[in-house]
Amino acid sequence: MAKSTKPAAAKPAAKAAKPAAKAARPAAADKGEKIAKTQIIDLVADKTSLNKKQAGEAVASMLDVVVEALRGGKSVGLPGLGTFSVAKTAARQGVRPGTSEKITIPAGKKVRFKVASTLKSGL
Repeated sequence: MAKSTKPAAAKPAAKAAKPAAKAARPAAADKGEKIAKTQIIDLVADKTSLNKKQAGEAVASMLDVVVEALRGGKSVGLPGLGTFSVAKTAARQGVRPGTSEKITIPAGKKVRFKVASTLKSGL
């Protein structure tokens, strides 16, 4: 049985090049690209005197406060970004896909977001 003639070092070198290419990219180069929580933590750490652990705790605490306020039915306004609010939805008729059976979709709540006018005009 003959083994492949490819050099063993070729694969690890190719893999090592990929992370370097990702690191060279800006956080949100494209309009449709999503910024992850870890990237937000890195950006907060870079813009403040906080280290990454402290920035992570600050971001996590801020998100917890927003989520708890929304669960409590309150609106959350973030100047320059927008306002999160809870809206009630009425019960309505729907159609089950595949069977075309009519069903009643129960009333519920959903989170809405209204973009701040300063952000909207700056886009």
